[in-house]
Amino acid sequence: MKQKKRDALRNYGICVGIEVLIAFLVIWSKGFFAHSLAVNIQILADAFFVSGILMTLFAGMMYVSGEGALVGMGFVLRRVLFFFILMWHTKIERYIDYCERKINAIKKFDNSYLLVTGLIFLFIGIVFTVIWYTVFYKA
Repeated sequence: MKQKKRDALRNYGICVGIEVLIAFLVIWSKGFFAHSLAVNIQILADAFFVSGILMTLFAGMMYVSGEGALVGMGFVLRRVLFFFILMWHTKIERYIDYCERKINAIKKFDNSYLLVTGLIFLFIGIVFTVIWYTVFYKA
């Protein structure tokens, strides 16, 4: 039980570290300390929103690939590689056999930490956007 908690905390820490790094890179690329308070809040909103949406979309892609939705694309790419690039004209397995083999080989992982941290950063970005909108936006 203690090892499971340690692994979960490590996974959350890695995800938060990656998202903080992405947010820092966005802040750094926009020159955070060279602007007024209003622009700095916009930069913070952008940084947290970008890192949160990237991690959330990555969690979605991990879920979709774990369910076997991308097996068909892998089959087509493999056929193209064998036929056009390697000129491999030997008999390749049928699509249904390939699907059964790949779906049985897929390992199910718990990727909830990707989604949770992504949604938290996305929420922080939305909060900064609301703060900017209510305080500084003049229509």
